[in-house]
Amino acid sequence: MKRLVLGALLFVLAGTGAQAAENRCGWLHNPTPANWWLNDADGSWTLMTQGGGEEPDGIDILPDISAGDYVRTNGNYGYACACMSVDTDDADGRILAIHSFRQLPIAKCANDPALSPPD
Repeated sequence: MKRLVLGALLFVLAGTGAQAAENRCGWLHNPTPANWWLNDADGSWTLMTQGGGEEPDGIDILPDISAGDYVRTNGNYGYACACMSVDTDDADGRILAIHSFRQLPIAKCANDPALSPPD
């Protein structure tokens, strides 16, 4: 019976696309209110979109990125270079939870050949 329950649980978890926490580093964009995404070497990861549903657990970990090394693109909005420990949904390209955040110098991302320049 325990095997059956464990097997069913693993099947359900596998179907969600969620994975264990992983470290993702790249360009963290906040171009307008409530719009956040991270572009890393694997692609683009949506944290949240204005009016687009739930925000990830731990979104309150994100500091005011304009207080660090930051590029202003739209009033008080712009982008930074960052590393985050996150849970992702690979199928949807979403960040489901943020466990930690570290803002890096812009030069770190700008000099990383695996990252495309920010838009």
